[in-house]
Amino acid sequence: MSAGTTEAQNVTLRRVKTRTPDREPPGWLRIVAPIVVGVLIVVLWTLYVASGAAPRMLPGPVAIGEEFVLRFGIIWEDMLITATNALIGLLVGSVLAILLAGLAAAARPIDGMLAPLVAALAVIPIVAITPILNTMFGASSQFGRQAVATIAAFIPVFVNVLRGLRQTRAVHRDVLRASAATSGQTFRFLTLPTAVPYLMTGLRIAASLAVIAALVAEYFGGPADGIGTAIATYAKSGRAALAWAYVLGGILIGLVFFLVTSLLERLATRRSPV
Repeated sequence: MSAGTTEAQNVTLRRVKTRTPDREPPGWLRIVAPIVVGVLIVVLWTLYVASGAAPRMLPGPVAIGEEFVLRFGIIWEDMLITATNALIGLLVGSVLAILLAGLAAAARPIDGMLAPLVAALAVIPIVAITPILNTMFGASSQFGRQAVATIAAFIPVFVNVLRGLRQTRAVHRDVLRASAATSGQTFRFLTLPTAVPYLMTGLRIAASLAVIAALVAEYFGGPADGIGTAIATYAKSGRAALAWAYVLGGILIGLVFFLVTSLLERLATRRSPV
């Protein structure tokens, strides 16, 4: 009776293991589904504009695409400026966040001192601090925009890294301690591998926020270049198609940042211990 029950349980377990992969969507669907959604949006957008009910500042996708191709040279130059500001903000903010999160995880008093600062930075509206930073560092300097992107990237990386550094289990630390592992070895073989997936998740979130912050910062003073400045300028002058072409440029920057960090996150997750 017991043997029969055990055999039945084994058969059931094998069936569950066999059926589990079938419930997951195929890999190609993850690529095709966004493309299909994008095509549907473009078709509906085109029909809406062709119906005559669309606002004057909403041109059709074809007109936007034509402007993007025609003015690609100047759009590309502004894209490089915005992408550079976002990348600098992402890198600087991430490095600062990793260092401070490490200190906060190592010492509770430092964590207590950093908590109010991080909370204050998290609730600062970008539109409120950007004009101050642009005025502070001058109209010809990109530093104010980069500082805004740094602040935006700092928060998610800090929160995720700090959480990752605290995910190690006491039993794992005890095993390493019983094996005479040093603090450096414990960090290398236990703490760091556990925290890396959290770091990559924070970087993925921070990448999008850095691009958004850089774009928003270009609306409020600073040098007369960048995607955000161009969008505001051409929208005010009534050149809707060109303004939307710059919006397309900003979307492409955000997609590149998102895809790169998502790929890094996937690689880090695959190599992380289960």
